Amino acid sequence: MGFDQRIAVVTGGGQGIGAAAALDLLDKGARVAVLDLDCAPLTQQLAAHPDMAARCLRVPGDCTDAAVVSAFFGQVEEDIGPVDILFNNVGQSARERGGLFVESQETVWRFVLEVSLLTTMRASRRIAPGMKARGFGRIVNMSTDAAFAGDVGLADYAAAKMGVVGFTRSLARELAPHGVTVNAVCPGAIRTRAHDKLKPEVLKRIVADTPAGFVGSPQDVAAAVRFLASEEARFITGQTLLIDGGRWML
Repeated sequence: MGFDQRIAVVTGGGQGIGAAAALDLLDKGARVAVLDLDCAPLTQQLAAHPDMAARCLRVPGDCTDAAVVSAFFGQVEEDIGPVDILFNNVGQSARERGGLFVESQETVWRFVLEVSLLTTMRASRRIAPGMKARGFGRIVNMSTDAAFAGDVGLADYAAAKMGVVGFTRSLARELAPHGVTVNAVCPGAIRTRAHDKLKPEVLKRIVADTPAGFVGSPQDVAAAVRFLASEEARFITGQTLLIDGGRWML
């Protein structure tokens, strides 16, 4: 799965799964651009790999700000070139503001929908026309197995991420005739800083419900993203891949 000459964008790629995917693609030869509020963790990891660091554009910015996103993609196209691969990784649950839906606040729902669904639509809208015109593209969207399992305390997050699944399928059908694939990955329990912010009872229940009996790593997700972004995955589109140790099976 060589990615020489390919240009990839990873939103929310400064740490966790996004950083793992960025590093994985860089290791395979791609040039990668990252937009994240905090790119420092990725920069620290790249310190030992100057060749990879030279091929990685890191831009600090808020993925929920439409103006920031537009400027970022403009910079990528001017400095590196047209985007071949887009990993819409950015997103999060309500975390410490989460809880039972009957006790929830609409302001929290709107935040979760914005960061976990609208960011995916916004970035895809920005790069899909170019991919369509060039006859090639790979879009991989981040969802979650919580959208399928319907975990208590994650109603807004599950709604947003099931929205990502529906968006993935519709966009995949639209772009398939033009050489562009669109797929979604749905991680389960993955060792990230964000995952550590889940309420202990939620995390304990998720791990207990995982047949594999352990929490996965960001690299487990990055490997799946790399495959879906590859030439080998040209006949796979509109699909949803759960990476969750068997917690939910399609």
